[in-house]
Amino acid sequence: MTTATLEAADSWSPAPDYAAAVSWHGQHDAAVVLKDGTKVLLAGGADAASAGVKQSAVYDLQQESWSAPVLLGTARRLHTMTLLPSGKVLVAGGQGGPGAPALATAELYDPEHRTWNATKHPMAAGRWGHSAVLLSNGQVLVAGGSTVRPGGTVMALRSAELFDPADETWTKAADMTDARTGHTAVELQAGKKVLVCGGSVPVGTADDPALAFCELYDTDAKTWTPAGSLRHPRSAHTATALSGTTVLVTGGRAPGASGDGGFDPFARATAEVFTLSSGGGSWQETAPMPGGRAFHRAVSLGSGRVLVVGGTDDAVNEAGYRSALEYAAGTWTKVAGLAEGRWGFAAAASGGKVLVAGGVARTGLAAAAQAIELTRSAERRGSGS
Repeated sequence: MTTATLEAADSWSPAPDYAAAVSWHGQHDAAVVLKDGTKVLLAGGADAASAGVKQSAVYDLQQESWSAPVLLGTARRLHTMTLLPSGKVLVAGGQGGPGAPALATAELYDPEHRTWNATKHPMAAGRWGHSAVLLSNGQVLVAGGSTVRPGGTVMALRSAELFDPADETWTKAADMTDARTGHTAVELQAGKKVLVCGGSVPVGTADDPALAFCELYDTDAKTWTPAGSLRHPRSAHTATALSGTTVLVTGGRAPGASGDGGFDPFARATAEVFTLSSGGGSWQETAPMPGGRAFHRAVSLGSGRVLVVGGTDDAVNEAGYRSALEYAAGTWTKVAGLAEGRWGFAAAASGGKVLVAGGVARTGLAAAAQAIELTRSAERRGSGS
């Protein structure tokens, strides 16, 4: 491949705007590549007032266009989106807005008819900020998240549920070892294992403490076991499979006060790799990113390559980053940045093509005339761009 070809593959081009200015702050709520690999579904999210929205639309990576918008049955943010073996997409849980109760409802998107329909049964427990992963047996594992206690305080959940697409029923799964919300979950060994790591636990303060401990779900044994601890506690981080047995974890929110009383105001630049083994697995530090970032997105480019895009240093008084990096074999390479910086956005990759859309452009003092400024813009990268 020539230098000119590499530069073209790395460059970003404008895509048509998404139908609404929306942000996605969860780990599993923003975008799903549909079964044919040429289309990306976006659904739900939050508006500038942090209220959930019903918006959804499909972007065609080949035609470089959006379908007409279709509305969810329920406005929701901090939900999960999971592609099912049938080609349908399961959207589960979430929250209608700040202070609203957790949603137990779930919906299915039918790409053939471009419709949303409620599942026959809701989840046993409402939750937002949870994870959802397709298992090797065709079921979906939903775990953790947040809910509101009687009295109005927020708590993290240990509970987990399994969705069976065959009859659209939910059954209780084994509880996680620890309660957590805003965590990442990655399937390994084609869904036979699921690695859950990081996240936070609400404690009633402005900054909920990030978690370092991780755990593995075994699909056959239906059990959770500890999977060691991250070298650095993380929330608002990313976790991306490098292979069927390895996962790259990057960034995360500022850690705050350290053990020696110092305070770190910057998002994490560190990165770690998990390697699955017969004994569970181990964590190894890898090269740090050139700078820290949180609320970013990371997508797999295949062959152990990961693209990290956007993010921010802090969710207050910050503009989104334009910069992008590629990770491969323990090395970070700077690549062409976005035309518009953003964090809390949607991103998906398929067949060498990457789409980013929406998100927060800037907040607080960095915003022009309001506390939070969202963007409708979308950008694409890859062959054909």
